[in-house]
Amino acid sequence: MSSTPPVRRGRAGVRVRTTVAATVVVAVAFALGGLLLALALGRSLTDQATSTAEQRAEEIATQVERSGPGVLDAGTDDEARDDEPRDDDEDDDVEDVAWQVTTGDSLVASSGTGGRSLPRSDGTTRLDGDRYTVAVEDVEHEGATYDVAVAVSLDEASDSVTALVPLLAVGLPVAVLLVGATTWVVTGRALRPVEAIRAQVAAIGGDDLAARVPVPPSRDEVARLATTMNGMLERLERSADQQRRFVSDTSHELRSPLAGLRQTAEVARSHPDAIDRAELTEAVLEETARMQHLVEQMLVLTRTAEGGGGRRRTDVDLDDLVLAEATRLRRLRPDLAVDASRVVPARAHGDGPALAQVVRNLADNAARHAAGAVRLSLEVGPSQHVDVVVEDDGAGVAADDRERVFERFVRLDEARARDDGGSGLGLAIVREVARAHGGDARVETGELGGARFVVRLPVVADVP
Repeated sequence: MSSTPPVRRGRAGVRVRTTVAATVVVAVAFALGGLLLALALGRSLTDQATSTAEQRAEEIATQVERSGPGVLDAGTDDEARDDEPRDDDEDDDVEDVAWQVTTGDSLVASSGTGGRSLPRSDGTTRLDGDRYTVAVEDVEHEGATYDVAVAVSLDEASDSVTALVPLLAVGLPVAVLLVGATTWVVTGRALRPVEAIRAQVAAIGGDDLAARVPVPPSRDEVARLATTMNGMLERLERSADQQRRFVSDTSHELRSPLAGLRQTAEVARSHPDAIDRAELTEAVLEETARMQHLVEQMLVLTRTAEGGGGRRRTDVDLDDLVLAEATRLRRLRPDLAVDASRVVPARAHGDGPALAQVVRNLADNAARHAAGAVRLSLEVGPSQHVDVVVEDDGAGVAADDRERVFERFVRLDEARARDDGGSGLGLAIVREVARAHGGDARVETGELGGARFVVRLPVVADVP
């Protein structure tokens, strides 16, 4: 009784690996997406502040160009009006939007700078510890050149990005966990039919090959796996049935010659004078020859089923094999008219002895059933194949029996097959060898009126 080898647990299951892989990929994607979102938001708000600074600088420059700096009523931040109280802390504050107009090293006007000088070039700067973006415009009025600098605070951009980070820090892990849980559930449901198939296959024993695995209603890979598994089980069941039938038939076939040998031996022992030595020897030789032939035929079938038994395949001249069998038939059966005039040069790649056995089995079968004529021929087709054809002028094979005749131990004429030493394996060997070489065998009605056996083989080399 065979036991199923234990399953190794060294690696995590498909469900775990799929969930972990999906979670890691989504986590990395979400992290990169969150980072890009924060960077894009900061860049967008920074560009907006820069655009605001440029627009404000252009407006002030236009005013200075048209009317001079005097039109700017804001004075400098250092000038305090007597009727307005000053708060030192507020005077030092820099507003969100600050500007100044200078000419040379002199400050002409400013607003919101808290007494601080703004850079005279585009870029960013820090005022009171905060980041500002600066836009500068040059303008001329009445021969004087003025520099207009406008600074816009970037606090809004920083505050927005800072507010986004906690949301991402909370939302992204939740989303990743949700994806992981969803993947775990979905993968489990997808693998449930696979587990059912595995459990069913594990429960099937050698005596229960008729059982089949459940096929899910979906038309996906799992359904195709179940269908393929059922096909494999069907082939195994058919192979097991053929093996049991083969063993049973073989036992039945061997019983007859063994019984004959035993009966002859018992008679010779009980009645030594009832059978002479020559008759005893002849009986033993006849039965042992019959057993030898049966065993050899079974070995050929077994070797063919195992893929040729390791024999090396070579180029085989089929015309030589057919002509040799025609010569042999003429020698053994001088009463038969053996026609080999339609044999043409043809070559196939395969097991030479096995192909020779095919031709011999066909020739012996034709000679056994022929009334007086046998024809052997080779027909090379246009689609790179060659037909080995053997015909006789016997009774032929009925249409209903043309498939059965290739089965093992099938005899359509039981009495004559036994009398002539037939085992019922010859034509089964013909078809098995033909299919092992990529061809097939069939039987039909021939021109001579009897059976016409055709073995089709692929041609791999042309013979000049």
